[in-house]
Amino acid sequence: MNMYQFAKNLVWTTLKPIYRFDIKGLEHFPETGGVLVCSNHIDALDPPVVGITAPRPVHFMAKEELFNMPILKPLLPKLNAFPVKRGLSDREALRRALALLKNGDVMGLFPEGTRSKDGKLGKGFSGAGFFALKGDADVVPCAIIGPYKPFKRLKVVYGKPIIMQPYRDRKATADEVTLVIMSEIQKLLNDNKS
Repeated sequence: MNMYQFAKNLVWTTLKPIYRFDIKGLEHFPETGGVLVCSNHIDALDPPVVGITAPRPVHFMAKEELFNMPILKPLLPKLNAFPVKRGLSDREALRRALALLKNGDVMGLFPEGTRSKDGKLGKGFSGAGFFALKGDADVVPCAIIGPYKPFKRLKVVYGKPIIMQPYRDRKATADEVTLVIMSEIQKLLNDNKS
């Protein structure tokens, strides 16, 4: 068992007794090929929750500062995380993310860029559309519906993939595709309210 699978099992056994997970839509998740999972962002636990509920290993960008911490530095790469410089155009992180998608891997992204303070879906950054268009991958929208409260239900809903080829064929912009992604996440939130 590799470190990712070990960590996934460990996080699952730690969180499962605390939150009553209700996971839906796994049948929509492509079994092969590049996938960009785009989720709303309501809590610091969102990345591990996507990681443990998705049926395939997920790669995440993590802020560079985390890789400067002695405990996390050797661990994060084994957990499929790689550094990104926040607030800058980090070409190395962009190249790495695109390479993962083109290689048929799964990349997790929170298009809002930061956690929502009121739980409502915010505006998505165009980076989501950029990766979707350039990454040779389809997009799986995901909605995490909280709140993160002990012994309360926590829903994680995966939607049907957004097929990107038609958008590539008509040369859609990154902003346009980001709007499509955000509207699909919003639909999942609306359709799955507790």
